[in-house]
Amino acid sequence: MASQIVLLSTPFLIFSLLAHASFLASFAYSASNGAEVANGRKEAEALLEWKVSLDSQSQSLLSSWAGDSHCNWSGISCDRSGSVINISLPNSSLRGTLNRLRFSSFPSLIGLNLLNNSLYGSIPSHIGNLSKLTIVDLSVNNISGFIPSEIGMLKIGKLGSLTILDLSSNKLSGTIPTSLGNLRSLSALSFFNNSLVGPIIFIGNLTTSLTLLDLSSNKLTGTIPASLGNLGSLSELNLGNNNLGGPITFIRNLTTSLNKLGLSSNKLTGTIPASLGNLTTLSTLYLTDNNLFGPIPPEMNNLTHLLSGNLPQDVCLGGLLVYFAAFDNYFTGPIPKSLKNCNNLLRLRLERNQLSGNISDAFGTLHHLNYMDLSNNELHGDLSWTWEQFNNLSTLKISGNKISGEIPAALGKATHLQALDLSSNQLVGGIPKELGNLKLIELALNDNKLSGDIPFDVSSLSDLQTLGLAANNFSAMILKQLGKCSKMIFLNMSKNRFAGSIPAEMGSVQSLQRLDLSWNYLTGGIAPELGQLQRLEVLDISHNMLSGLIPTSFSRLKGLTKVDVSYNKLEGPIPDIKAFREAPFEAIRNNNNLCGNATGLEACATLMKNKTMHKKGSKVVIFTIIPLLCSLLGLIVGFVIFFQNRRTKRLMETPQSVRWCPDWELCYADIIEATEEFNSRYCIGTGGYGIVYKVVLPSEQVLAVKKFHQTPEVEMTGLKAFRSEIDVLMGIRHRNIVKLYGFCSHAKHSFLVYEFVERGSLRKVLNDEEQAVNMDWDKRLNLIKGVANALSYMHHDCSPRIIHRDISSNNVLLDSNYEAHVSDFGTARLLMPDASNWTSFAGTFGYTAPELAYTMKVDAKCDVYSFGVVALEVMMGKHPDQRLPPPENDLANGVAHVAKLVFACLQTDPHYRPTMLQVSTQLTARWPPLPKLFSRIELEDELVHRNVTGVDYIARLAFAFLHADVQPRPTMKQVASELTIRCFDRCFGLQKWHDRAEHLANHFVSTDLCIVILSLSLYPWLLE
Repeated sequence: MASQIVLLSTPFLIFSLLAHASFLASFAYSASNGAEVANGRKEAEALLEWKVSLDSQSQSLLSSWAGDSHCNWSGISCDRSGSVINISLPNSSLRGTLNRLRFSSFPSLIGLNLLNNSLYGSIPSHIGNLSKLTIVDLSVNNISGFIPSEIGMLKIGKLGSLTILDLSSNKLSGTIPTSLGNLRSLSALSFFNNSLVGPIIFIGNLTTSLTLLDLSSNKLTGTIPASLGNLGSLSELNLGNNNLGGPITFIRNLTTSLNKLGLSSNKLTGTIPASLGNLTTLSTLYLTDNNLFGPIPPEMNNLTHLLSGNLPQDVCLGGLLVYFAAFDNYFTGPIPKSLKNCNNLLRLRLERNQLSGNISDAFGTLHHLNYMDLSNNELHGDLSWTWEQFNNLSTLKISGNKISGEIPAALGKATHLQALDLSSNQLVGGIPKELGNLKLIELALNDNKLSGDIPFDVSSLSDLQTLGLAANNFSAMILKQLGKCSKMIFLNMSKNRFAGSIPAEMGSVQSLQRLDLSWNYLTGGIAPELGQLQRLEVLDISHNMLSGLIPTSFSRLKGLTKVDVSYNKLEGPIPDIKAFREAPFEAIRNNNNLCGNATGLEACATLMKNKTMHKKGSKVVIFTIIPLLCSLLGLIVGFVIFFQNRRTKRLMETPQSVRWCPDWELCYADIIEATEEFNSRYCIGTGGYGIVYKVVLPSEQVLAVKKFHQTPEVEMTGLKAFRSEIDVLMGIRHRNIVKLYGFCSHAKHSFLVYEFVERGSLRKVLNDEEQAVNMDWDKRLNLIKGVANALSYMHHDCSPRIIHRDISSNNVLLDSNYEAHVSDFGTARLLMPDASNWTSFAGTFGYTAPELAYTMKVDAKCDVYSFGVVALEVMMGKHPDQRLPPPENDLANGVAHVAKLVFACLQTDPHYRPTMLQVSTQLTARWPPLPKLFSRIELEDELVHRNVTGVDYIARLAFAFLHADVQPRPTMKQVASELTIRCFDRCFGLQKWHDRAEHLANHFVSTDLCIVILSLSLYPWLLE
């Protein structure tokens, strides 16, 4: 029985166990399902909470976001368990913030894409809690604030899986968090087009998985870190449009995977590294708009995949080049030869460099070329190209060169040409009539030597918007057909020989904004039809022979901002519009009785009253008895004398012309009171043109005032031209140029108001024992660089450029930190580019260029020579007996480099002198290394250098005699024999160096011999 019971209970037991297991499984499933439902409800609530925080239009766009089935809502993706894994709402016009989006409610979120919306506010820091997030794209929004550092903090639950982070085109500010370097899985990082600042320091911890890095269009500073070269998988790197400086050094570590590199629009210095040629897969390269100099390395020939960028002479050997851009740099030499028949080339941009050479045969078959800009270089030759081969060319710009010859008639065969700019060259002859067959939009021929008239019907150029013919020798009448150029915006025909009247048809050009007809021979009245030019902003008809009244229709020109009608024969009231009311006196002067509410003009009522009184007076004279006439005449003479004396006294008390910088408001009385009528006890210096006074204003502001020596009569004549220049001079702002705050012309005296510079002139400091000792080599090198930068700015960055004319140690002032400030612009002349100035001698003897003795032609090269003398004076200046110790290390390199540049500036032939831009660039670059420290150079070391030039040899050799210790210095016997026989023969080939050098050597100790050598090279007449 017991046995049966056991047999019967076994199936029952199995059944019971199965039933129990089924119950447990059912219970577990039920619990799991309940958790998923609860989590889904939580996510839906979080999404709805964010939706409510958006504006009403955004909420209507998310109308599908309703109910509990959030996985079916637009832009929402879920996994099998119903958890949100992707929020993707790009281009959805959403407006609001991310502050109400609870990221902690989406633990499974993988992707967040809110590209191109109108989101604003900051990025919530708790976004860093999403451990599974791999893609974040918040680009093209209005998000501001800082990038949260929590994104890169790799703790439990942080963004360790992130592969793509795109925050570009927002308004983010602050620095890039260093914690981003912890994102080891990152493959693409883009912060393009924000306002991020500071250095790039987060790169160090990134791994080789990064393939794209775009930090362009921000405000990043510092140098490019060398650790960028460790990113071995990088294929695209863009750091352009920032403020990054220093040399390009990170290239050497990069691998061949890089195919796009953008470094343009920064402040990078030095040369293009040869290691760039190792990036053989590079297809796009941007280096434009930096401070790079020197040659393009030949190693770039290896870049056979390069389709755009800056390349060497055989840039197009592969035949694949379509875009070549190297503008806004300092490249020299000829145009690459391989461009001549570069058949696939579409765009060529080489403007604003220092390229030279003959371009007469520089280009051949370029059927696909549509854009060419070679402006602002030093190219010469003619334009005898096979223009029929340029059948797709739409833009041609070769302005600012030395192109000569005539404009070829064959240019009319470039049938697609729309923009032609040949201005500022040396072209002669006339305009070929074939240009009238083109569909030109822009035609600029300014500043050449062209003559004749316009040979074609300009009305055929119906699309013409810009016509520039200024500064030529064109004659004849102004064409009436210009009135049919209905799209014309800019018209400049100034500085020619056009005659006749201004055609009334010009009033039909309703689109005209700028009209310049100045400096011609125009006669007659001003056509009233010009008052129809409602869009006109600038009008200049000065220096003609126009007569009559200014048309009343001009009162309708409300958009006119600048006008100049001076030096004509106009009369009557000026139009009552802002441009005339606020016009300076120089813009309306020298006419016949203009009147109205403007500076320097009488009121029209007063003028008419004077005319009426004059007529009545005439009748009285006719009908008055002769004795009474004599009595009245006596009274009139008495009154005239009385009022003339009052007027003279008033002129002596009132300034006749005043210019102040916009940031300054001084008055004549302030200066007079502060100097006690220019009392000599305030005098701090005297120069060839005036006396300098130190002025302390009541506000405790310290100024320097330079009062001219000139007598009142000479002064008022000489200052007429100077007034037009003073506004330009007050606009100069450079750290190494003394600021000009204002100018005042008075019947008794005229003066300039300058910034006060503490230590005074360089000459004064060099002659002061205590201050000269403090001027170590470092300060002297910085001083020379400062003067070079100032002159480079005046010559190359000012428009029109400024020639100083009197660079000397008296006109270089030093502040408390021995920083150089170039001073004395009272005699500076403003020159147009490539112009010269014929004038009387100006300058300081001993500093002026030798060619001034026979040409009297002042140009930029004269300043270069004077700079060389000043630089040499800084290096050789008279010191106390305790001379400066020999420079070492980088300072030694710098001194030798400056010496070499100094002798280049002192070339007798001005054509061989460098420009101040080249000098400034060389001084800014790193000094080339010396094989030995100056303190270790010995005479024998220099005599074995058979390949060095005379200038290099002398600059280096001079310091071989400056040993601090006596023993290493050579004896005078060695110097007299070795130096005169082996040095000067090789360096200069002049027998007369022997005797003179030996004679001088016997009168100087070894320490002073370098000064003897430098003096002989600077002043060769000592040998005669």
